Amino acid sequence: MAPSAPAPGRTALVTGASSGIGAAVAAALVERGYRVFGTSRNPETVSARVPGVEYLALDLTDYDSVAACAEAAGEVDVLVNNAGESQNGPVEELPMDAVERVFRLNVFGAVRLTQLLLPGMRARGYGRVVMVGSMLASFPLAYRSSYVASKAAMKGFSDAVRREVSPFGVGVTTVEPGSINTGISERRTQYVGERSAFREEYQTMVDSLNANEAKGISAERVARTVVGAIEAKRPHPLYAVGSNAPLVFALRRLLPRAAMLRIVARKHGLR
Repeated sequence: MAPSAPAPGRTALVTGASSGIGAAVAAALVERGYRVFGTSRNPETVSARVPGVEYLALDLTDYDSVAACAEAAGEVDVLVNNAGESQNGPVEELPMDAVERVFRLNVFGAVRLTQLLLPGMRARGYGRVVMVGSMLASFPLAYRSSYVASKAAMKGFSDAVRREVSPFGVGVTTVEPGSINTGISERRTQYVGERSAFREEYQTMVDSLNANEAKGISAERVARTVVGAIEAKRPHPLYAVGSNAPLVFALRRLLPRAAMLRIVARKHGLR
């Protein structure tokens, strides 16, 4: 995939740019010559600001905040929907308000922001929308059902919208990272009772998940994939990076789905 040079004057909006993948993507785009807006719930509290990035306030659970962010950014050529929440828990113990929150953050807020920015891209005859998903959307894992479902919804939205806007020069794609070493294990929301019937197996999964992430790829590597998708002349529907993506996606095509689910479970200590 050979990226093209970014055209002068391109503007990008990267959500969740205060840390992790979002900060790495924002930094990579600044280096490539884009004007970059990065979002955070509270821009004033961003401790490690990326040089050259202009920070905007965005609360994805508040549609008024989404609209205000879109208006403040103005004409955006590239949208990277990265912000979101990572969530764990046995399905029996997930509070519905937590499930609704993860969908509002990971899906509905991103959809609304995309809705607001697409008309300008279409009118100008150029645009790129990248959904930062997760390989768990392709390889579901027990005790991560709400998160898996939200990332699968992002990919489904991206795949369907892709055909609607491609005739107008707008490319829509999903980037699915595998295990990433960004410290996300410390920020993940978890819902499991001390006396839960699932407690022991759940903890086995979490310990394996955290260990895999500690050995995972860097945010900068994911950022390179995102930039490649943005600057490709014909972006693919899906890019996967990390966790031996080429091999596991090949196995996914060859093996029965039940077999792949067992492999994913075993990789995380579940028998």
